[in-house]
Amino acid sequence: MTEVPSSSRRILVVDDEPDVRAYLARLFQDNGYEASSAADGAEALEAVRKQRPDLITLDLSMPNKSGVGFYREIRSIPGYGGIPVVFVTAVAGPGGDSGVTERFYSTRRQVPPPDGFVAKPVDPDEILQLVRRLMAGEKA
Repeated sequence: MTEVPSSSRRILVVDDEPDVRAYLARLFQDNGYEASSAADGAEALEAVRKQRPDLITLDLSMPNKSGVGFYREIRSIPGYGGIPVVFVTAVAGPGGDSGVTERFYSTRRQVPPPDGFVAKPVDPDEILQLVRRLMAGEKA
């Protein structure tokens, strides 16, 4: 039986691919979360200011305002810097090794490491497990 989280738990899905946004939003909704989406960093920033999410999934490579640009900005805004952010990206090593991406970002001082990484194509069990841990206040 799936543990159903509080309905007040909101996730913002940020990705420029409509199919990915729809898939992740439906996955989260089917597992008891409220989900909204944004197509780029500019839309995401507006969405965060309208209704603060409890967690953000973030694609890195997007037009207009990139995921990295959005991530830097959100981390610097008082009251929003503590929102858990999970990078959901195809920017990974051979075989979709998100550890390559994680090691890359962990060495960049201008970009603090996110709370988690998930490689595309997304494994639904992996992302749900990570989201549950982060929503419970645990580190990835």
